[in-house]
Amino acid sequence: MRKLGEAKVAELYGNLFEMYEKITGDNPYKTPMMIYPAIHYTMGGLWVDYNLETNIPGLFALGECNFSDHGANRLGASALMQGLADGYFVIPYTVGIFLSNEIRTPKFNPDGPEFKATEKAVDDRLKALMNVKGNESVENFHRRLGRIMWDYCGMARNAEGLNKALGLIRELREEFHKNVFVPGSDRDFNPELEKAYRVADFMEMGELMVMDALDRNESCGGHFREEYTVDNEALRNDEEYAYVAAWEWTDTNTPPTLHKEPLKFENVELKTRSYK
Repeated sequence: MRKLGEAKVAELYGNLFEMYEKITGDNPYKTPMMIYPAIHYTMGGLWVDYNLETNIPGLFALGECNFSDHGANRLGASALMQGLADGYFVIPYTVGIFLSNEIRTPKFNPDGPEFKATEKAVDDRLKALMNVKGNESVENFHRRLGRIMWDYCGMARNAEGLNKALGLIRELREEFHKNVFVPGSDRDFNPELEKAYRVADFMEMGELMVMDALDRNESCGGHFREEYTVDNEALRNDEEYAYVAAWEWTDTNTPPTLHKEPLKFENVELKTRSYK
């Protein structure tokens, strides 16, 4: 700002600064902007091929959720641009390749035992959420879960906070299934019921994220543990944690199973990033 002058900065970023002032009420030309690094800036995404298809046939990853340029596509409007490019210019021409191979796939029988069992399981779960008839909105539970994750499993975390988060999430999940209020009916279009279904999943997902963070005793990528630093620099442990972790979740009464896929590097040597 001091070097270019306010007029030049306004010419380059005027619309961005205007939006910021409308949202925060602060003039960014006079007051430093409040910018907080989010976790996804440090992380990659799902592997995709040139058709944007993952290694699960039929599952496509568009926008910043695919690997693309690792963290480079997470910064500002570049994430939006990747989503637009993938959605407008890539997937309309590539998803057809997958669909062309499915043209001879026979129609699934809705009267089959697998279909019936899945349909009943989903219907039972929806009815259970509708029948709670509690006093607290889905939105409020969602916000409370978000606060727990933000406070204890955010950019920086430690064992004490993560253990506390585990207990808080489990208590919140139990309260959710006893006191959530979902208006409307399960036989009509009901966005609140859909959200309740999602938030119930988020409770389990949040618990898994905390357990995974506790299991990984190092600071690497999105896993920054305050206990594992040297001179305020991240301390990785490639000897023990050079693997991709996948947790298999059964239900809330059974501990999840950790599956590991080792990471093998043939042409590069792992190095710890330093900001000194």
